[in-house]
Order: sequence, then C-alpha cells, then structure tokens
Amino acid sequence: MKLVTAAIALSALVAGPAFANLDLAKKNNCLACHAVDKKVVGPSYQDVAKKGKSVAELAKSIKAGGAGKWGPIPMPPQPQLSDADATALATWIHGGAK
Repeated sequence: MKLVTAAIALSALVAGPAFANLDLAKKNNCLACHAVDKKVVGPSYQDVAKKGKSVAELAKSIKAGGAGKWGPIPMPPQPQLSDADATALATWIHGGAK
C-alpha cells in the first residue's frame, strides 16, 4: 500500500508542474507571443528548448527581455515575474514545454 501511495504522489509531482507552468504562461500573457509548438510573434517553446540554454539563462532572459536572438522583434522584459515564477517557466520551457 505504501508503494502505491508513493507512486501516486510521485506521478502527481511529475504531471502537475507541466499544467501549472502552462497555466503560469497563460496567466502572464506569454502565449500572446509564444506557442508550445509553433512560431507566433516569438519562437515556439520547443524551438527555445532546442537552443540549449540552461534554466538559469532562460529565466534571466524571461525577466530581462532581449533583442536579436530570434529576429527583429524584441522580447519585452518581464520584471513583474518573481524569480520563482521565471525559474518555473524556464524549467518548463527547457523541458520542451511538455
């Protein structure tokens, strides 16, 4: 019984963050410019993941914004995000936004 309980708890931890981070992206209007699997204004999250940046680099880019990395349209800074939220989004993106 303990093994079943542990398996259920582990699956909730693994499955839960993906939905939570998609919700976090929606809440912060990230999906106005990005999509999981296709270019919108900015690159898809899957393309960002393929670029190979670390989670820390992605979180920094999310908060600071940037220009010239993906074309002529700059990404505006997102300083309102907490470090924890920026890291959660970066971790989700780094994992392919799955």
